[in-house]
Amino acid sequence: MAKIIFHILIYPLLYFISLFPFWFIPIPSFLLYLLIYRIIGYRKKVVMNNLKNSFPQKTEKEIQLLTKQFYKHFADVIFETIKLISMSDKELKAHTVYTAHAQELFKEFVSKNLSFVAVLGHCGNWEWVATAYQLYSTQPLLGVYHPLSNKEFDALMLKLRNRNGAIITPMQRVYRKLIELHSQQKSVVVGLIADQAAPPESSYWTTFLNQDTAVFNGAETMAYKLNIPLMYVHVKKTKRFYYEVDLINVSEKVSGKVAGELTAAHVKSLEKNILIEPHLWLWTHKRWKHKKPAQSNI
Repeated sequence: MAKIIFHILIYPLLYFISLFPFWFIPIPSFLLYLLIYRIIGYRKKVVMNNLKNSFPQKTEKEIQLLTKQFYKHFADVIFETIKLISMSDKELKAHTVYTAHAQELFKEFVSKNLSFVAVLGHCGNWEWVATAYQLYSTQPLLGVYHPLSNKEFDALMLKLRNRNGAIITPMQRVYRKLIELHSQQKSVVVGLIADQAAPPESSYWTTFLNQDTAVFNGAETMAYKLNIPLMYVHVKKTKRFYYEVDLINVSEKVSGKVAGELTAAHVKSLEKNILIEPHLWLWTHKRWKHKKPAQSNI
């Protein structure tokens, strides 16, 4: 029944919404902002708590302003992501621009047949950033994802993420897939979102946005095991519905690095990205739900 409802009602509605022109989207986006922020208050306490703890120097008024800015951006991101259903590659490329510097790095990696790990956070519109990548490079994206609980939405998101030839793989299978491709001398870009809440016992602990924070160390582990570079994907919003994407070289050479060094470096890059435009990060995440164990790496 759920499958029938999705295909008869929900998907046609989403497809219709995806046809909205960008000049029109600000109207329904503002209405959605009013709904999730003013009426429902979707995770409002989580957002404000996260902002207060991350920016203890800010006044209550400044926190409230940031909260409003975040929810307005969040509403835009929802419509932007729905736009992917019918959005052309030409349109996506126009709205998600990879810098000349990033494109030069892509050419270099392709010419050397060299894989690399690309770490990004939930900044700007991460779905656009990942999907648009394949429009700028011939090197396949090995995207790591966590399956959604709803099978129909999960299938839809996989379809959108696979649209330009990306290889989307569940986290538990990524090492096997990466080693398989590496043994065949096929280079890929391993795309990882590394700012989600990590298990406290098996993660790297560092200070992030003024708080003790557990961080997944998978990006560092992959870079070490295969001796490949680690890059941070920096996202900047140039204007409404437009993003600029660049690569920051966290470590071109991973040999000789101390355990945790690469993880700390890409977390610091993420923090800098957030501090430039705080409202562009996904503050609804319960990022700090775990407490630091008595014994940890820091």
